[in-house]
Amino acid sequence: MQKIDETQTDSQLNRSRWKQNPDAVRRDILRVATQEFAAHGLSGTRMANIAAKTKTSKRMIYYYFGDKEGLYGQVLEALYAAVRQGEDQLDLAMLPPVEALQKLVVFTFDHHCQHPDFVRLVMIENIHHAKYLRTSEIIRQLNKSAIEKVQDICRRGQQDGVFRDDVDALKLHWHISSMAFFNVSNRPTFSEVFGDRLWISEEQENLRALVVDAVVGSVLKSNAKLPTAKKSK
Repeated sequence: MQKIDETQTDSQLNRSRWKQNPDAVRRDILRVATQEFAAHGLSGTRMANIAAKTKTSKRMIYYYFGDKEGLYGQVLEALYAAVRQGEDQLDLAMLPPVEALQKLVVFTFDHHCQHPDFVRLVMIENIHHAKYLRTSEIIRQLNKSAIEKVQDICRRGQQDGVFRDDVDALKLHWHISSMAFFNVSNRPTFSEVFGDRLWISEEQENLRALVVDAVVGSVLKSNAKLPTAKKSK
């Protein structure tokens, strides 16, 4: 076992850890950077603050990510990748179309609730008119797969005769995203005006069920029966 020199400074120890496990340090930088960008925006975030809250130095952050904008871009990519990876794990293609759509809506609603930093950073990127998202081929491909999943659900639902023939996958994705997003993005203002009753656990479950029913009901044929939304465990 290698003996640690007790005279080493914290900075030296951090550099030693970086050499031993660079992937872990990179993940730590992305984790802290996500929190900082979500709290302060791109312009308000300071690289020195990120370095102070990680196990590395500002110099090494620049080594990994180039500059602050490069770090911000990779934070966005990591957040979108997490959403798409979660969708992949749902195995939607193995489920009947109505059940697959229900499961996708529940996942989207819950993921946004559990990852408010994702919502905040999407809001920040909209302030920048999607400038940084536009330059990322990774995000473009990730979001292409999201539409493909919805298209597959729609196609199978139409083949089974339960979905309307005019259902548009892109509009359906917009419908799902908008309600799940609003539940997080507008919570501060909505709560200030109307109170925060809707954000207790029981009411969030009720809202999620309403969103599922609204989305699924919007694509079903008039003579199709709307299944009851299942509560997530």
